[in-house]
Amino acid sequence: MFAEPDVVLIGGGIMSATLGTMLKRLEPGLAIQIIEALPEVAKESSHAWNNAGTGHAALCELNYTSENAEGRVDISKAVEINERFETSKHFWGYLAELGIIADPGAFIRRIPHMSFVRGREDAEFLRRRFEAMQRCPLFADMQFTSDRGELAGWAPLLLEGRDGREALAATRVESGTDVNYGALTRMLFAHLARLDGVQLALGTAARTLARERDGRWRIGIVDSDGRKSKLLARHCFIGAGGGALPLLQKAGIPEGRGYGGFPVSGQFLVCTNPAIVARHAAKVYGKAAVGAPPMSVPHLDARVIDGNRSLLFGPYAGFSPKFLKSGSNLDLLKSVRPDNLLPMLAAGRDNMELTRYLANECRNNHADRCESLREFFPAARDEEWRLIVAGQRVQIIKRDPQRTGILQFGTEVVASADGTLSAVLGASPGASTSVSIILELLGKCFPRQMASEAWKIELARMVPAHGLRLAEDPQRHAELGAQAAARLRLGY
Repeated sequence: MFAEPDVVLIGGGIMSATLGTMLKRLEPGLAIQIIEALPEVAKESSHAWNNAGTGHAALCELNYTSENAEGRVDISKAVEINERFETSKHFWGYLAELGIIADPGAFIRRIPHMSFVRGREDAEFLRRRFEAMQRCPLFADMQFTSDRGELAGWAPLLLEGRDGREALAATRVESGTDVNYGALTRMLFAHLARLDGVQLALGTAARTLARERDGRWRIGIVDSDGRKSKLLARHCFIGAGGGALPLLQKAGIPEGRGYGGFPVSGQFLVCTNPAIVARHAAKVYGKAAVGAPPMSVPHLDARVIDGNRSLLFGPYAGFSPKFLKSGSNLDLLKSVRPDNLLPMLAAGRDNMELTRYLANECRNNHADRCESLREFFPAARDEEWRLIVAGQRVQIIKRDPQRTGILQFGTEVVASADGTLSAVLGASPGASTSVSIILELLGKCFPRQMASEAWKIELARMVPAHGLRLAEDPQRHAELGAQAAARLRLGY
C-alpha cells in the first residue's frame, strides 16, 4: 500500500473504477491508492443484483418525461440522461478498442426497452410522449403501438390472461441494452491492478478524514484484522455509495455542510420458472405509484447476470436506517448534524406522501407483491416468484432557500473549493451516467489539467462527445453511436 499516494479512491464501485481508469489514461504517472471496506469490489451498489441493468438511457423510464396542465410533454430530462448514457457507451467502446475490456458481452448486451401503460388516459399520455420524443434524433427509432397483436409480439407475458377490453399502449426501442455494472466494475479494477502506480487494498475501511496543514488529506484506515494506519494524499475521492455522506461530513469542508441522506432499500421478485423466463426478452417499465421515489418505477425486467438469464419484477421499496447493505442500523442517526437537522426535518415535512408510500410497502406480504406483478403479467403465479433484497440507496437531502431543505433524486458531485477532495452523493441514475459524473468531477478537481492540450487530446479519444449536445448534432450522434455499437459488439 502507498503511504503517500497522489490520489486516494475510497470505495470499490463503478465511480472509483471509472475515475481511476480515466486518471491513469490522462496522467499515467499518478500513484493511486484504492481502498474498499469489503473483501471484494463491486459488492454494494454496483453489484448486478443491487443495481438495475437498464442502463438508464431514458428510452423507457416514464419518470424522466413530465406533462404539464396543457398536455405538453417535457422530454428535456430524458434528452440529458440519454446523452449521458451515450457518453458512457462511447467511453466503454474506447476501452474495448484498447483491449482493456476484452469481452464486452460479459457486461453489456442488446435488449429492447419498452414503456407500458394501461387505461385510456395513460395510453393517450404515452402517445403524446412518443410524438414528442420521436422529434428528437436521440429517440428517432422509437416505436409506438396500441394494437394488442403487435404488443403480444413484443412482450407476450403482458397480454397473457388480460381482460380484452382494457386499453393498452406501449413504446419500444430495439437498440436498448442490459448492463451488468458489477462485471464492468470488476473488469476496470482488474485492469487498474495490473498497472504500475496503482494499489488496491481490500478489506480496508476509511474511518477518519482530515486536512493536514500542508493541504494534503489524512485518511485514517483500518484493515480486516483491526490494524490501523493512515494515508496522506493530495487528492481524495469518496465514491463509497451510501457510505460517502458520513465520510464527507468527517472531512468538514464548507461545501459539504447541510447535506443529509434518506435511505431507501429495494426488493425484487425473481421468477423461478425457466420456461417463463425464456418467454420474456425486454425491459418493460410502467408508471410509478403516487408518492413513490423515481427509483421505484415498476418494471418487468429481463436480465443476463454472469451468463444466466433471469426475470425480475419490482422494485418494492422498503426502509432501513442503514446507508449500505453492509452498514449499521445507526447510520441514519449518526448522520444527523446541527447543519443538516433543519433541511432533514423540512424534507420530511414536505414528503409525507413518500413516507406513506414506504409504510405501505413495508406492510406488504408476498401475495400483495404478486398482485402488483399481475398488473404487468396477469397470469403470474405466486409460487413461481421469490423475493430478493436489492441495493441500499441514500437520496440526497440538501439546503433550499425557499423551503429550508429538499429531498433530491439523482446524483451530485460535491468538491472542496481547491478541488483536493470530492464525493459523489445520491442514487439513480448513477452507474449509467458515471462517465459524465466523473467528467464533471475532473472539471472541478483538475481544472488546470483539463485545460491542457495533452488532456484535451486524450479526452477527445476517450469521450468524443464531451462538450457536445448530441441531440443537436444528429450526424455526430449516429457516427459515434455506430462506432460504440461496433466496438461493444451490440450489433445494431
